[in-house]
Amino acid sequence: MGTLDSMATPRDTTRRPDALTLEVVELIGEVVARFHADYEEAAAERALTGAQAKLLSLLSLEPLPMRKLAQKLKCEPSNVTGIVDRLEARGLVERRPDPGDRRVKVAAATEEGRRVARGLRESLRFAREPLAGLSEGERVALRDALRLMVGEGSPEG
Repeated sequence: MGTLDSMATPRDTTRRPDALTLEVVELIGEVVARFHADYEEAAAERALTGAQAKLLSLLSLEPLPMRKLAQKLKCEPSNVTGIVDRLEARGLVERRPDPGDRRVKVAAATEEGRRVARGLRESLRFAREPLAGLSEGERVALRDALRLMVGEGSPEG
């Protein structure tokens, strides 16, 4: 075992970031802002709020209990109930018993809800042209870097 001086120490997060890191952070911020603006516009075209569109997109992937939806949306379960109620009234979402615990209800996208969510994803325009300008290898590298940043482990996984 080495001395205290030779042992690894946590990264010093008090140092000022270098110019490249600052530029990357600014570019990520711009991408996020453009994505949100495009997403809100695409949602509005379908008479959905941003929160409704996000919830519908989540449910188009898999049915989820209200508590899990609230965690993913970072809001209170009572807010999720209201959003699900409005989407259910439009025939985009339904409540059903959880197959693993029939006492629990899950929200699930209906076929129409999955169609609307698919249309929403396909209508996002801001990145389509810039991404089309990248080679497949560049898109794979970008995807892998983003996966690492959001903590999804190794790029291959």
